[in-house]
Amino acid sequence: MAEKPLREWTKGVLTPIARLISRTGVSPNLLTVVGFLATLGVAYVLALGHQRVAGLLMVPVGLLDAIDGAVARTMSRATRFGAFLDSTLDRFAEIALYLGLLYLYRGTTVETVLIYLTITGSLMVSYTRARAEGLDVECKVGLFGRFERLGVLVLGLVLERTVIALIILAIFSNLTALQRMWHVRKVTMELGEKGDQ
Repeated sequence: MAEKPLREWTKGVLTPIARLISRTGVSPNLLTVVGFLATLGVAYVLALGHQRVAGLLMVPVGLLDAIDGAVARTMSRATRFGAFLDSTLDRFAEIALYLGLLYLYRGTTVETVLIYLTITGSLMVSYTRARAEGLDVECKVGLFGRFERLGVLVLGLVLERTVIALIILAIFSNLTALQRMWHVRKVTMELGEKGDQ
């Protein structure tokens, strides 16, 4: 996935900003909530039919979403609840974006089905990782993590090729979930587990 190298690349940009924000004493969790609310605003713009504007807005909102973790680390206030809150609101934010699309394409069967499949794939990608890590199996493999999904959506919106983006997302999000299922099976088999539950 491209998320890890991107995080390394943006670290030099985010760290000075995080240090500046940390001086204000703003809570990292508050930044997480603000980023979520900003995404709700983008979803509303999307529902109104302004696809290109929504796509462009998703870029600074995405950076805002990355700031909270950097601020938490800078302030030495990274907590398990903060990580949980961030991950949970990320899921709600992604669902909100597709709800905006669902409203925009209401009454059109093909787009509605694609959005449904995309949401399903997105949630299953997150669930398979969470469930695997609950079993002490690291599971960050796969083609389409959150960064890749949002990247494809942004490009689709900005280029006004949203349906093409949805086709790609519907296919590869679900494939990623299947990749993670296969990965967990492989790892557990290597650890000596056999048979079906």
